[in-house]
Amino acid sequence: MSTNSEVTVGEGASKVLFSNAAKLSLIAGPCQMESRDHAFMVAGVLKELCGKLGIGLVYKSSFDKANRTSLSGKRGIGLEKALEVFADLKKEYGFPVLTDIHTEEQCAIVSKTVDILQIPAFLSRQTDLLVAAAKTGRVVNVKKGQFLAPWDMKNVLAKLNDSGNPNILLCERGASFGYNTLVSDMRSLPIMAAMGAPVIFDATHSVQQPGGQGGSTGGDRRFVETLARAAVAVGVAGVFVETHEDPDNAPSDGPNMVYLKDMPRLLEKLLAFDAIAKA
Repeated sequence: MSTNSEVTVGEGASKVLFSNAAKLSLIAGPCQMESRDHAFMVAGVLKELCGKLGIGLVYKSSFDKANRTSLSGKRGIGLEKALEVFADLKKEYGFPVLTDIHTEEQCAIVSKTVDILQIPAFLSRQTDLLVAAAKTGRVVNVKKGQFLAPWDMKNVLAKLNDSGNPNILLCERGASFGYNTLVSDMRSLPIMAAMGAPVIFDATHSVQQPGGQGGSTGGDRRFVETLARAAVAVGVAGVFVETHEDPDNAPSDGPNMVYLKDMPRLLEKLLAFDAIAKA
């Protein structure tokens, strides 16, 4: 079995195509699900924006932020409540949805509602988790571990592919560089693309400063656009952007999330770079 170079997710008019050669698609939403009302507010804004720009949208949010820096960090509304909200969002807006999974047991449960299962970067080498995610038949988006070289992802890809699932997205989110710092090596994008899978660039986690605030993770959203423009100019299937109307008061990852009001300008610029890169 060979990995699919084009991955389609969703149904009908809201179907989203991820291909390194096709128009850019977007994975976006708040870091963690805070409430039903908040999820619907952000989703409505993103749905309208992507409709105007003519780009595919996958809505993302986490039901549990299991890798908080501190035990006191807020983790989300939980699996059961989040799945109910995801189901309602899909019914209302039609778009596919993505969320992180952390254990083998969660894969089968989450896959009944969610279209894309995301493997967190810290868990990208966890064989049993990858196999369980693959066996659901859902699209799997794997965040490249901060500790992995891009060529190491061929082994991750093989674990999923050999488990019977060719519908895989590989996601770059920066590499550890010393303490509390990540860097994005744009060479990783064509290296991973050469493995045959669509490549996603995570523009907001790439500006994280892990543990940079002592008891929580820091970040610098000023550089989200800079890195996203560079990645799109190289050529990617999609960008991953966490966004919030008030990120400085968000329960997690606030320093690197993009203001919701700034998303139109950001996406317009990225689409301009995308058109040149894929001309």
